Amino acid sequence: MRKIMIENGLEYTLVGDYFLPNLALPEEHRPIGKWGRLHREYLKQEHPILFERLILNGRLWTYLADLNEQAQERILLITEQMKASEGVTEDLKASDPMAWVGAMNSIRNRAEEIVLHELIYEEVAA
Repeated sequence: MRKIMIENGLEYTLVGDYFLPNLALPEEHRPIGKWGRLHREYLKQEHPILFERLILNGRLWTYLADLNEQAQERILLITEQMKASEGVTEDLKASDPMAWVGAMNSIRNRAEEIVLHELIYEEVAA
């Protein structure tokens, strides 16, 4: 009887009477962060088959780390664009710190909301 079997792109090894998948975790050391954790929970709830496939292929952590980096970069870009378009400058910070803090909090919240809709809770096609 064969000791190794390949099915659906996964390699299995015969252990006793059962074939168990040969799973190996990737050497990934990047954190998945806030955005990766949010997307992981979304995948668990809304796309369990994709979630399980990413786990079995050993690509989940890399996928979430990449998404987290993309989300952080996108938030920085959106924040800078909104600051420029709304005139939130260092001069405002020096002259009226409370108005600057209020404007920055508003900008950050809107940027995070955009990222949530565009990257985190999007319909997944991967």
